[in-house]
Amino acid sequence: MVNSKDIILTKEGEEALKAEYRHLIDVERPQVIEQLQAARAMGDLSENADYDAARNKQAEIEGRIKQIESILAEATVINDNKKSKEVKISNTVTFVELATNNEVTVKIVSSIEADPLSSDDVLKISNVCALGDALVGHKVGDVVTVAANKPYEIKILEIK
Repeated sequence: MVNSKDIILTKEGEEALKAEYRHLIDVERPQVIEQLQAARAMGDLSENADYDAARNKQAEIEGRIKQIESILAEATVINDNKKSKEVKISNTVTFVELATNNEVTVKIVSSIEADPLSSDDVLKISNVCALGDALVGHKVGDVVTVAANKPYEIKILEIK
């Protein structure tokens, strides 16, 4: 299903997937089973919207459980807490956009963990997006061109 060469997780990403997996197994799955039993008790299943909704929810949960199992079985987990001179997956990077003088901090993660719209203080961006790809392999002080639709330059200020 998945190729381990394509799946990289940070230690935090692995822990988040394990927590989601446990939640699906221990909370979501039992709830949907109860919903199915309650819907069956209502009688005729051919026109039972509650039963159909519970079956759809069950299919979603079981699909996600299988997906997480596959990811965890095949992923390479990066557990690197050492300070790095070059940007790599799991680093938090602060840079300044040269055109706007806007300072931004991002964490480089795999595409599975990326969440650029999160409400966290530090945005999680994929190592394969334009910005992540531009940052990886560079050092503090480097000026890098981000190959986006409208290319722009950034200067790396800090790597954690």
